[in-house]
Amino acid sequence: MTAYRSATAAAVALAAPLLLTTWAAGTASAHGAPTSPVSRVAACSPEGGGLVRTAACQAAISANGAPFTAWDNLRVAGVNGRDRSVIPDGKLCSGGLSAYKGLDLARADFPSTRLTPGAGLTLKYSTTIPHTGTFKLFLTKQGYSPTRPLKWSDLPEKPFATATDPAVVDGAYRVKATLPSDRTGRQMLFTIWQNSSTTDTYYSCSDVVFPAGGSAPKATRSSGTSGSTGSASGGKSTKDTSGSTRLATSPPSPAPTSPAADSPSPAVGSSTGETGPDHLRPAADSTSGGGPALPLVAGGAAAALLLTAGIAFALRRRG
Repeated sequence: MTAYRSATAAAVALAAPLLLTTWAAGTASAHGAPTSPVSRVAACSPEGGGLVRTAACQAAISANGAPFTAWDNLRVAGVNGRDRSVIPDGKLCSGGLSAYKGLDLARADFPSTRLTPGAGLTLKYSTTIPHTGTFKLFLTKQGYSPTRPLKWSDLPEKPFATATDPAVVDGAYRVKATLPSDRTGRQMLFTIWQNSSTTDTYYSCSDVVFPAGGSAPKATRSSGTSGSTGSASGGKSTKDTSGSTRLATSPPSPAPTSPAADSPSPAVGSSTGETGPDHLRPAADSTSGGGPALPLVAGGAAAALLLTAGIAFALRRRG
């Protein structure tokens, strides 16, 4: 009997690491954010490269009281399409979450992306856990002022583009759209990603700049998205084997005399000429909820328990 108990204890000890590993795999992850046009949360995260050192990002971090480490976890559960009644005016960029309140600062110097009115756009939404759901893209109305808090009244009632379950290419969803043709100056691209595989809805703000005269500006550097309307392209992410959160950025390259239809580039008004983050790896977040964590935990736990029971049963029969 003593030998049996010892063997059973050993079997449980063997299975315990499997349970812990499965639990960690199911929970220590988050989900995503736009990286082109670069969102405030991605630009101002520790993985934002030179963008995080801009005055606006430093002010946002200071107002936040902490770095935006969980850049891919700006989500609100249970909204279910009631965005305008759940998310307060002035807090659209943070989703009303205190952990991201620095993103709501009303400033005209956040890292921005230069766009062409009426041109094609490919939104790249870096994902660290793919979910099913619908993306909705809004562009602020003409007359919007970045020095005032963003309100729902600054956005049209309907998005200018939607996409349900777009494909993931090189670690990012690609949402293709045609930009409104009547925007000039500095605007805000507001993205809502309403999951259908979880109860979560994600919110993000991307500062963008259109030429004052409505004509295409001369780009100086590409932000990593290129190609003509109707095609998807992008660089590959860099795998980090050190265990730390890293990002892969596309090196700056000379742009053609006029930008491609869906090739946003850093705006002249940005306080940095560096390219923004392209593909970010999962942030150090362990609060994932509503996603695939439960199936992973259940499946892994069941496998570990069956393994333990099988070993114990075999040892008992031997005894």
